[in-house]
Amino acid sequence: MASREFLKILSSARLGDVLAQQKLAQAYMTGAFKTPIQPANALIWLEKSYFSITNQVLKNQGAIQDEISELFAQVANIPLVETFNSPAFGFGWGSFWELAARTTQDQPTLAAKWQLANLLMNPAYEETQSQLIDWVSKTIATPAFEKTPRLDLAGLQKLAQEYLQELSLIDSPFTASAKELLIKLQPKNESLPSLWKAWLENGNEEALFEAAELGLTLAKLTLGLRLAQLDGGDTKSNASLKKAAHWLELAANDGDRDAWYALGEIYRRPQFSGYSAAESDRCFDRAADLSHAQAQLRKGANLWRKREKSDEKVRGLQASYWVWQAHQQGVAEAKELLSKILEGCPNPQLNEWFKLAQYAERAINHHAERKLDEDWLLLCHRIVIANQFNFSKAELLLCEIGQLQHEHCVVVDIRWELPKILPRLIQIETIQQRRALLAAGKVFAGSDLDIEGNLRQRRYRFDRVTNWLTASFAKGSKSQTDAELV
Repeated sequence: MASREFLKILSSARLGDVLAQQKLAQAYMTGAFKTPIQPANALIWLEKSYFSITNQVLKNQGAIQDEISELFAQVANIPLVETFNSPAFGFGWGSFWELAARTTQDQPTLAAKWQLANLLMNPAYEETQSQLIDWVSKTIATPAFEKTPRLDLAGLQKLAQEYLQELSLIDSPFTASAKELLIKLQPKNESLPSLWKAWLENGNEEALFEAAELGLTLAKLTLGLRLAQLDGGDTKSNASLKKAAHWLELAANDGDRDAWYALGEIYRRPQFSGYSAAESDRCFDRAADLSHAQAQLRKGANLWRKREKSDEKVRGLQASYWVWQAHQQGVAEAKELLSKILEGCPNPQLNEWFKLAQYAERAINHHAERKLDEDWLLLCHRIVIANQFNFSKAELLLCEIGQLQHEHCVVVDIRWELPKILPRLIQIETIQQRRALLAAGKVFAGSDLDIEGNLRQRRYRFDRVTNWLTASFAKGSKSQTDAELV
């Protein structure tokens, strides 16, 4: 059943409220308000929002353009292929081409190029592409937007191929996906399997070289490793490092993470004429971005060493992320480094807030019966979070709950009120910790945070709430509490 908040937004959207229409689209994209994820419905509401904006003739043109730009940024996040045959597909089609035609390299433009290339080129969508031929032929004469190309499907696919090449050469969230798709689109050669088999079974180096020449990524990688003698053989000073780098660069450009890592090793070799620590770090970073475990550890360790020179707001946060990623993939060395960067708190029952947190959880579970004021409810969530991560009293009162959680840790930063207290990074280690963060995050997101007041008001409220929790839920008053809840 739809929530009241969702129904309220839906009602406003149907009345033409632009913001409500966009919120509704966001809900269909993210599943907020327990809404089923339906990209086609999201696109329909964004189309309605577009027409609502453009019909506001009393607004100045600059304001309308700003609103349309914000709307298109939301459109760019919709998987276009999942909206084909929906009523708003024409709007999405035109919007994506208009975005892709821009000369900038902002996120919406790159996202549009990837979505179009994925729809038009991915072999997984051959059936949709065949249906798209008919759709394009019928609508080519009546485009929804001026910047929609007047091309047949073959012409559009040529443009999509250019977008893929462009995305594969820059650093963006779509680079790895673009490279993977380019690999899928490589011409198939029937001789490749037999050449690779000849190498594996007989060690035929000529077959390995020919397979690499024909474009087999694994063959390029293997040849590069052999030439660099990074495949387990003895390291020799006269290794053909330049030739090795050539083949490894070709494999790396295909999106192979092992090739990027091997290139990083080569650029660190003193005997390599192209020695460059900076280029080595860049290669390791690319390998890490492609989920190479050892590269992730290297990247994290490098960021940790250079943390004092970093301009990041909370030093060590980026380093901890990459080391944590390596630890997640089973790299044993990552555990020790991670323990230096992140504090651990896996046993909340040992913390000073434990009993009070138990009382707070009971109060939260029965807040409707208890008729808790909103500011008291927020403080109860703060107490639960403080126990899970062993906060100090100052951190409990001042931490910004909505900004605590990162993928792997919480960042406790109260310098906005107490500048001398350094931030802390605490690892998220248990399901209970994630549940506590999720529950608190939802409550704080829907609340007016000004209600908490300044530090003096929070201290006063803390004393009142803790006294009430102890009196209401401590062992001596349990029977009275239970009677009140009946």
